[in-house]
Amino acid sequence: MRLRIALSGSAGTGKSTLGRRLADELGLLYIEEGMRKRLEAGLDLHQLSRREHLALMQVLWREQRDAEERAAAGFVADRSSYDFAAFWLHYGLHLDGEDDASPFTDWCSHGESYDRVVLLPWGVLPLVADGIRSSSRWIQLRFQTIVEGTLARFAREGQVLQVPATTDLEARVRLVLNGLR
Repeated sequence: MRLRIALSGSAGTGKSTLGRRLADELGLLYIEEGMRKRLEAGLDLHQLSRREHLALMQVLWREQRDAEERAAAGFVADRSSYDFAAFWLHYGLHLDGEDDASPFTDWCSHGESYDRVVLLPWGVLPLVADGIRSSSRWIQLRFQTIVEGTLARFAREGQVLQVPATTDLEARVRLVLNGLR
């Protein structure tokens, strides 16, 4: 059976760590988050206009979607398309005076293709000031609230698997594996 699993949640919730472990356990391809590589290479999002930021999000989305489509045997993705929709809202990427919600709509529609979206909880793991992502709890809570609302509104019933507030990686892995049965 081909499993299509996407992880969702704010920065610092443990998506990458859990995603790599799940991919290993299930023998699936792990699809890394594209933004992280760019930030580590020196990209400063604060230097981008909203149009440039939106264009970047669309490029990142196409890269992820293409990687997902190439993963014929299934995958674990370190972001869901619902996260892209939440970023669109979080960063105010809708443009003033324009009512084009097509990126948001496209990203939410694609989310239906996942077998499971694993939502990790905010505020359980300590945020690390790594210079890549914001270490502000409140910025991360804002994004988490938006992504949770997006999932609640647009994900299929039973599609989202919420990870409980535990720091125990093994418990998280077991919970997700059991939730896939």
